[in-house]
Amino acid sequence: MNRSYRLLIPIILILILAIFIDLPKSPGIHIGSYNRDFSTHLGLDLVGGLQALLEADVPPTTSVDPKDMAVAEKIVENRVNALGVSEPVVQQAGSKRIVIELPGETDPEKALAVIKQTGLLEFVDMTSLTNQEAFALVHTKINTDWVPGVSQPTQSITSTVTTPASTPELTITPSATATSTITSTIPAVLGPTFHTIMTGADLKNVGVQTTQGGGYVVAFELNSEGSQIFKDFTSAHVGQILGITLDKEVISAPSVNTPITGGKGVIEGKFTADEANTLALQLKYGSLPIPLKVITSESVGPTLGQDSLNKSLVAGVIGLTVVVLFMALYYRLPGIVADLALLCYATITFALFRLIPVTLTLPGIAGFILSVGVAVDANVLIFERLKEELRAGKSLSHAIDLGWKNAWPSIRDSNFSTLITCGILFWFGNTFGASIVKGFSLTLAIGVLVSMFTAIVVTRTFLHVVLDRINFTRHASWFGL
Repeated sequence: MNRSYRLLIPIILILILAIFIDLPKSPGIHIGSYNRDFSTHLGLDLVGGLQALLEADVPPTTSVDPKDMAVAEKIVENRVNALGVSEPVVQQAGSKRIVIELPGETDPEKALAVIKQTGLLEFVDMTSLTNQEAFALVHTKINTDWVPGVSQPTQSITSTVTTPASTPELTITPSATATSTITSTIPAVLGPTFHTIMTGADLKNVGVQTTQGGGYVVAFELNSEGSQIFKDFTSAHVGQILGITLDKEVISAPSVNTPITGGKGVIEGKFTADEANTLALQLKYGSLPIPLKVITSESVGPTLGQDSLNKSLVAGVIGLTVVVLFMALYYRLPGIVADLALLCYATITFALFRLIPVTLTLPGIAGFILSVGVAVDANVLIFERLKEELRAGKSLSHAIDLGWKNAWPSIRDSNFSTLITCGILFWFGNTFGASIVKGFSLTLAIGVLVSMFTAIVVTRTFLHVVLDRINFTRHASWFGL
């Protein structure tokens, strides 16, 4: 068995594996504890969704600590994951911005409200107020002495009440004027500065519970330090007001009915199920170290995304068909062999997209289609060299080897130049959050690498297997000569 036939075996095995991965209903690989499914991941411009650019809401001359941005990115990512969106993208762009892409998100306004809210929960000392004065502050902004990133005054609360044996939960008396709105839309008002007993940083667990009346409350559990603070304060202020604020807005002003010694309580506020879940989500994944504001946001409807996908598929089929016909008509038999190699290229490349996996967007598909041209370009160089050697009187087998050998430097240099450009584009997209550029460069780079494989191995092998047994002098027209 000569070298060409030996290479044909691994090529066929690779093609079988690629076709198995490309199957629309591929069963995946499930061997023992290894389980892997294959599916095509589409970006939000193809399936619809939300893209937003968030920026640190600080004065232009104020620099943001990179650690704070990293923490903010992680918290935003946790909140996004909790929304249940598949294949979300959360990426820092520059020193103050975060890019978010949520493919398939159907409620962009709710998603942005969850993501951008700072989520700073504070338990505020309102013992100086009467019940009526405290209730009047519900859903208004107040001033507190807690400043993120600044050392806070030491808590001076001491317990003067004997702790009961039981561990009652905090029962928050709902305000008579309470509403379910928790979004911070009310500007801060001038007034006294209240002391913050502790913040949501001491929360251990948060969840939503239903009441006997069918309402919803947010239940929380504190860590040991928070439990001690809570115990000291509630023991010393039974019958007085403990305010709860979210992003400086009073969401509840309950009175302490009994000392809370177990570190557990509930937040009542006449919440709907969605509002209770939203608040629990914000508290569960922590408060943002820096406030964020939405710079731009764009929603893509699923219908528009599906229309874009259909048009992209049509464009891809038309482009591939034109290239296949050109190669077959101009280069004749070698062109038909190249078409087979081109189909191998498309099959292997798409399998890699599903295997890695790569999220396909419109620019990503454009990069894939552009790489088809790169693959054809390599074959064109080989065939033109092949014709030159045949015209010089070389045998067909020798002309194939010489044609490939003479074309290889040009193929190598052009492909490596493209790969360097892809690397620069990928770095640019990754650094500045330009996901469109990043997806384009990634699919183009994968396409170029696969095209080098098909040009170096597949096309050359196919040419030898098909053409070595043909008498060139009797069938010169088959080669366009």
